[in-house]
Amino acid sequence: MLDAYATGRAIPIPPSARPGGLDLDGGYAVEAEIARLRRAGGRTTVGRKIGLANRAVWRTLELNTLVWANMYDDTVQYATGGRGTVSLARMRAPKIEPEIVVKLKTVPASATPEAAVEALEWIAFAFEIVDCPFPDWKFRGSDFMASLGLHAALLVGEPRPVRPGEARRLIDQLGAFTARLSKNGQVVQEGGGKNVLENPALCLAEFVSVLPAQKFAEPLRPGELVSTGSLTMAPAVSVGERWQVEGEGLDVAPLTVDLT
Repeated sequence: MLDAYATGRAIPIPPSARPGGLDLDGGYAVEAEIARLRRAGGRTTVGRKIGLANRAVWRTLELNTLVWANMYDDTVQYATGGRGTVSLARMRAPKIEPEIVVKLKTVPASATPEAAVEALEWIAFAFEIVDCPFPDWKFRGSDFMASLGLHAALLVGEPRPVRPGEARRLIDQLGAFTARLSKNGQVVQEGGGKNVLENPALCLAEFVSVLPAQKFAEPLRPGELVSTGSLTMAPAVSVGERWQVEGEGLDVAPLTVDLT
């Protein structure tokens, strides 16, 4: 799995389809070992990506909650002036996901949306580029975990500080805002916070709730980034395209990415 990630080669048969299969705990075990190996090679984990934050997808993949994977210092970068560049080199079938990413100031005191938002230093728009090593993007939840959560890159936009006392208002905005995704200046999709477990704050609370019970999961730490899930469907992308996400009803700066 790590070799495929590094080189961009395909994996013809997902682990779950091989003799003996691979259950979700096994997938998390592979994810944890990949994190150990990457750290041993000099990389640093900087946060977690939440994946499959959609209950309809859970039913399809026989999951009962969301899944997650580590993000690294060489996969996360920050935009300058609301714009950045991401390379698609070595990717096989990349797709783009506009998301809300947050930075933890403290570890949430409880698994409630209010506690989750009160623990935040800031929120921002982000683009995650996901890439699947398996044919036709077909996989199970355990395969998702074993392949680094399909995480290839994350571009973080301009942070919007979370101010004391605004948790309730911000939760309402996160559940109601609209996100517009544009390609080369043309709007191609609309979505919003409701596509992420009805609200990115609810998604974050769900993540805080399930993490302690998951095998091989490390506790959350102050300073971690958490990418909360795609606000729209994830379109395929190609070199030379420019993508932008902007929101209506949420005080967060737009973000533009050029793909090379």
